[in-house]
Amino acid sequence: MRFYNREHEIAELQRIENLSFTRNSRMTVLTGRRRIGKTSLIKKAFENSAHPMLYFFTARKSEAALVADFIREIRAKMDVYVPDELTSVIGVLRHLFELATTKSFTLVIDEFQEFLSISPSLFSDLQNLWDSYRGDTHLNLVLSGSVLSMMRKIFTDAHEPLFGRADNIIHLKPFRISVIKTILYDYNPGYTPDDLLAIYSLTGGVPKYIELLCDNGHVTAEKMLRYTLSPLSPFIEEGRNLLIGEFGRDYGTYFSILLAISEGKTSQAEITTALGGTPIGGHLDRLENTFGIISKFRPVLAKPGTKGTVRFRISDLFLQFWFRFIESNRSMIELDNYTDLADLVLSQYPTYSGYTLERYFRQKLAEDGGYREIGAWWLPKLGLDASEIDIVAITTDKSAALVAEVKRQRRNYDHKRFMTKVEQIKATTLSGYDVSTRLFTLEDM
Repeated sequence: MRFYNREHEIAELQRIENLSFTRNSRMTVLTGRRRIGKTSLIKKAFENSAHPMLYFFTARKSEAALVADFIREIRAKMDVYVPDELTSVIGVLRHLFELATTKSFTLVIDEFQEFLSISPSLFSDLQNLWDSYRGDTHLNLVLSGSVLSMMRKIFTDAHEPLFGRADNIIHLKPFRISVIKTILYDYNPGYTPDDLLAIYSLTGGVPKYIELLCDNGHVTAEKMLRYTLSPLSPFIEEGRNLLIGEFGRDYGTYFSILLAISEGKTSQAEITTALGGTPIGGHLDRLENTFGIISKFRPVLAKPGTKGTVRFRISDLFLQFWFRFIESNRSMIELDNYTDLADLVLSQYPTYSGYTLERYFRQKLAEDGGYREIGAWWLPKLGLDASEIDIVAITTDKSAALVAEVKRQRRNYDHKRFMTKVEQIKATTLSGYDVSTRLFTLEDM
């Protein structure tokens, strides 16, 4: 798949590179979940640079093996002397800082968080190097990492040596809806709304997942789903590969929580019941604030702390799908019963995709702009079933609100029931707002 989008991020990386070479060294931290395209972005940003780029990948191997890898990279990319007696990563970095006093170049260290287990002392040693050499060198240092919790600890924890050292922190996000549409059109010009919803639901805009589907010719809804659930699918173990490294030995409890949320148990009380009464307050806090995997949502304009308003959802659409349909059916996978698994998911997918269609339209409204708050709404005392409204969007000037229902098919829309809920919200939360209503369906994608 060709390179798409990221114009803003490329421009920012090139701006920082220019400052590094014309003024003094800069440290940039690039984060984002695995498969989001960090390495591709870095290579694209610097592919036409007049200065060399060194790329160090921090594999899980011994420090001696990493040093050998790094020295080979230096010798391949730069016409400089590298002493054979270098035996530590910090020794290699010290040599490069000395080199940067006379030469301008970019140094990328990918999966930087892996040094927490390989050589924890490297962070304080790098702090000393950076503080000593930054003002007198022209090094464009880019430190990239995929494990968000570890990268946050390294660079934003006030007790860590590299706290406050990064000049820029860039968090790479999934593709916007307009980019997903462009890619799908390039591979399937006659795509249907169901095809678009499927690629959105399965990938959440993560570039590598889109690439896997498109480059393998799976660009219709059914083909995408069957490929994702096939014996050779790279998606089957993807959730485990992404998360076990984040969670460590306690991953079982986190997985159980995420399974419960994926199945519609979104309040803390419901999740606790699903886990047999296991206390989960600390786990929910870490899933939200440390790992960034779940997020809270309340009725639009509800005040924090209002009883019965807090719900949880999995922020990442791929992980939402993975827990709902792959991890929850692990026994079928262990039996290699992929045919029945695919049939089961295909039968449940229309209902499931109604949920992701709501998220699609909330995201689309956010990307279109003009709103200060977008979410759902319900009256806690009546519950979700009796009072929920799929989308409420408050305009930037707080004068008006859009209230919308989302249905896959127009024929499933109950206008009378919807207007009853509209009158509820107008009499409570939106009293004084200019309220407009709308129905969103697949046809509006």
